[in-house]
Amino acid sequence: MTDETEKSEKAGISGKAALAGAAIGSAALAAALLYASHRRDKAKKQPTSPPPHPEQAPETD
Repeated sequence: MTDETEKSEKAGISGKAALAGAAIGSAALAAALLYASHRRDKAKKQPTSPPPHPEQAPETD
């Protein structure tokens, strides 16, 4: 009888761990998608200017 209770306790713990892992994984995926879309939108809003020519670069020593 104790073997059955030990098995059910382990199954309950592993089930909870799997559920927590799935929740963390889905939250991480959602955060990554939001971050990527934010960067893409930000890049679209900013106009890109060509890099400065070497003749116009400030002098450094």
